[in-house]
Amino acid sequence: MAAALPSFTPLEETLYLTLAGRALDSRAPNPYLGDTTSAEVVRKIGYDLSAFPLPKSKIPDIAVRAIILDDVVRGFVARHPDAVVLDLGAGLDTRVHRVAPPPTVDWYDVDFPAVIRARERVMPPRPNAHGIATDVTDPRWLEQVPADRPAVIVADGLIGFVTEADFTALLNRLTGHFPSGELALNTYPKYVVWLIKHFHIIGSASTLIRHSGFDDPHDAERWDPDLELVEEIFATRVLPTIATSPPLLRMVNRLVGLSPALSRKTTTVVHYRF
Repeated sequence: MAAALPSFTPLEETLYLTLAGRALDSRAPNPYLGDTTSAEVVRKIGYDLSAFPLPKSKIPDIAVRAIILDDVVRGFVARHPDAVVLDLGAGLDTRVHRVAPPPTVDWYDVDFPAVIRARERVMPPRPNAHGIATDVTDPRWLEQVPADRPAVIVADGLIGFVTEADFTALLNRLTGHFPSGELALNTYPKYVVWLIKHFHIIGSASTLIRHSGFDDPHDAERWDPDLELVEEIFATRVLPTIATSPPLLRMVNRLVGLSPALSRKTTTVVHYRF
């Protein structure tokens, strides 16, 4: 029997975009991420994967984006075993289980109260994993998070659903709260935002996009001067390194990956330090 979940708002339901993508990837003959825990969460909640609104070609993008963000967190935790991890707009992501940090790390999944209640019902427990039930734009929730330890902050898909002003204010609160840290998030190129709004390529969630997008990775440094770009991580350069990638896809991505301008039009994660 499926777990009884709270009623989600349309904005909260956007968590299914990435959850379903990871679950579908895990069911593929040669998965990229292989997140079987996401597939188990989908089974528990009874979500119909046939309702996945994106083209099937987007499933590798969702999986590779998760791989990149997971690797940023793993690298930071390896260097800072006392770190704080923040997963902003965590949805029903199983990142804490994929990364499996040591018990010295405190992990905080931040999302709306209904989403955090859902996580508590369907997610396997994990030591030192905490849920913070809030709108991420609320300035008060950071009071619940230690301020005396380095932090790594990730946001998968969040920026598109937050206005630039709210996102800028959030960045400033985050970098001001911790002594040091890193931030990684996926980009929303401006042309992608235009396509989403005009062609509804993420279904009904298209009407919820609030950010205008950004093409220059240095934009975030202007929004928050404490940020310093470490690297742009292009899926076009990650996919060829994954053994399960089909040979033709590897070849195409190697060619596209030679051009940062072209690669920015595909899945990209920007990684900053502060």
